[in-house]
Amino acid sequence: MSGEARLRCEVAEGVATITIDRPDKRNAMTAAMWRELPVLLDRLEADPTVRVLVLTGAGGDFCSGADIAELGDITSGDLSTTAEEALAAFPKPTVAAIRGFCVGGGCQLAVACDLRLAADDARLGITPAKIGIVYPAAATARLVRLIGPASAKYLLFSAELVDAAHALRIGLVDETVPAAGFDDRLAAFTATLASRSLLTQQAAKDIVDSAAASRLTRATVDAWVAESRRGGDAAEGVTAFLERRPPAFTWTGPAAHRR
Repeated sequence: MSGEARLRCEVAEGVATITIDRPDKRNAMTAAMWRELPVLLDRLEADPTVRVLVLTGAGGDFCSGADIAELGDITSGDLSTTAEEALAAFPKPTVAAIRGFCVGGGCQLAVACDLRLAADDARLGITPAKIGIVYPAAATARLVRLIGPASAKYLLFSAELVDAAHALRIGLVDETVPAAGFDDRLAAFTATLASRSLLTQQAAKDIVDSAAASRLTRATVDAWVAESRRGGDAAEGVTAFLERRPPAFTWTGPAAHRR
């Protein structure tokens, strides 16, 4: 393919896939690509057919980070932080599907997802110490919440890349999969997510993320309990269980509880 940098978006069977499509540069993100990501996320949030979002990279890599040639534009406009925050706030389940290199801004995006599946050939790292810049504060705080202060310092101080087994051990990824079976496992897992109650998932995401950031309130919990009573998924889930059939959950929003 040509070297044109873009984000590709496809939706199939409830799963939206955004692919960082610049394989000749290990999917390094240009300023235009950072700007485009929040726009895509807004569109997918409004699509009632989308129940799960996958973020991945074309070719053999996830994302090698921000394009260094455009770093001035990216940092001066806080483009990576804006995109990261939009991804973290996306109300439906998000999965980073990581193969090969996941470095710098690529790791920033992966950490902003709810879950991270990594092929066993993945290499992950956060490398601003190699060029003397300060990693964004919001991304640093999110990283600390995910893997703890010591492991965050290890990555930030050293700028070393760690393999998938190391990433799994410190909680940077949730599951590692042999590269040969990665696509099959990703498809099966996202199909499972798409079959579950989006109301339950969206409530869990809001409550878990609020608790992790020490801002969970009783009002948040009460609002979700009330939504559950109105939403219909609970009645369908119980009925389907008693009838020994898969549930057909229908709740699709609204995403009224975005943080």
